[in-house]
Amino acid sequence: MSSKRLAVLEKMTAAGTKDPFAWYGLAMEYSGLGRTDDALATFEKLRALDAAYVAMYLMCGTMLAKAGRVDDGRAWLRDGITAAQAKGDGHALSELQDALAGLG
Repeated sequence: MSSKRLAVLEKMTAAGTKDPFAWYGLAMEYSGLGRTDDALATFEKLRALDAAYVAMYLMCGTMLAKAGRVDDGRAWLRDGITAAQAKGDGHALSELQDALAGLG
């Protein structure tokens, strides 16, 4: 993970960008650094900004499950399934369903 990339994304989001990809990128950087709580807070901000941004549900759900927060992970995956169905995104829907089934 690039500290430069992290700094750029933190600056963009702190400036109040509405670009969902900036928020997603920041959450993924935090996740990759093992900063689960920061990543979760950023995913939550992204969800408030753009609840139809389907990719965040899979990434947040699996991150939480890996961090031992399986129930929270399941909730994100279920919300993602709903978002993918609403968007008609069959590929994301399949990935989300597989991830949820993998949690048992």
